Amino acid sequence: MAELPQESGAGSPADDGPAAGAPRPALADRVGRRAARKLRARGRKGASVWFSLGMIGLVGWSIAVPTLIGVAAGLWLDRSWPSGRVSWTLTLLFAGAALGSFNAWRWVRQESAEGASDEETGARQAGSDEDR
Repeated sequence: MAELPQESGAGSPADDGPAAGAPRPALADRVGRRAARKLRARGRKGASVWFSLGMIGLVGWSIAVPTLIGVAAGLWLDRSWPSGRVSWTLTLLFAGAALGSFNAWRWVRQESAEGASDEETGARQAGSDEDR
């Protein structure tokens, strides 16, 4: 294909008009959100390690407790109504682990969504502070 002739100086950053400015607000928003996130992270630096350890512990317990309850209930069922065909202990162990994993996944997803909404709020506040 043949190239179209360009006007002299066309394509230089100084000559680009409003068309070049259109994506800049989106870039400014992204930079503002990242800056706000960094400032929040710096503000809670000491708490982040403990918060992370607490979250890991909470996720672990949210899986372990239903699993142990399933095992205890399974042992009781196996002793109360012995059945050679079905092991209630194994069945309820897997059911408890599945339920606990689902609860942990739901909780982590909820925390992630709250963190994202906090990030959006922080970016809006950072943007309003820049306007002043």
